[in-house]
Amino acid sequence: MANRNFRQRLKEYKRSPLSGLLFLLVCISAFIAVAVLIFLIIYILYHGIPNLTLPGLFAWEYNSENVSMMPAIINTVIMTALSLAMAVPLGVFSAIYLVEYAKRGNRLVKLVRITAETLSGIPSIVYGLFGYVLFVITLHWGYTLLSGAITLAIMILPLIMRTTEEALIAVPDSFREGSFGLGAGRLRTVFRIVLPSAVPGILAGVILAIGRIVGESAALIFTAGTNPVVPDSLFASTRTLSVHMYALMSEGLYTEQAFATAVVLLVVVIFINALSGFVAKRLATDK
Repeated sequence: MANRNFRQRLKEYKRSPLSGLLFLLVCISAFIAVAVLIFLIIYILYHGIPNLTLPGLFAWEYNSENVSMMPAIINTVIMTALSLAMAVPLGVFSAIYLVEYAKRGNRLVKLVRITAETLSGIPSIVYGLFGYVLFVITLHWGYTLLSGAITLAIMILPLIMRTTEEALIAVPDSFREGSFGLGAGRLRTVFRIVLPSAVPGILAGVILAIGRIVGESAALIFTAGTNPVVPDSLFASTRTLSVHMYALMSEGLYTEQAFATAVVLLVVVIFINALSGFVAKRLATDK
């Protein structure tokens, strides 16, 4: 069966050389992209795994002898939780208003969508400078956990809002009409029918946001600082895994430990994506 399909496709490409050329370019592009990704992963693992020393890199306290990444791991979890706690509710509720309550074709809605898409493409260093000017200097918060978390929340807000909006739009109108026909109000329809059906799409946006938070360094250097300790309050300076790796590389004395940090960061991102994908599949299966 596979050989027959391949022969039929080969005959089609012989009739249309341009289609064959485009198919070849697509295959080459896919191969290059996968090859580059595999090379980067192997390169990081090759240089990082031999330098994963216990208990040095995983000691509870950081010092110049062990340059432990454990405080950075804890700080990454705290920073991610704070940023999502601020950005997810605001982004989801904003998307609900744009899709379910605002009039379709409204110019304001179009303007908000264009603005959100534009903000999603702005480099993170710009958000870092914005957070530095507003929170660090103007509000006199200094380099703190709160400054970094709010800056990251602002940075991922357009992403969560747009992905949630697309997930809500993908829900068939028949779901809403059926709920209205049974006498349910708009609010009950949104939270009992529409929103649960859009959970897999919303979760996909949250996954992307988590990946961006975990891998972010430029915005946090200007707002949260580089203090390698677990903060005892929201107004204490701190550093995440990505900032920790950047600091080790920039000093030039701990290159091997920086590669080890890169391995841990890679494992964390893969674990988060795998866990979130598993949850999304389970939610889709349950429905």
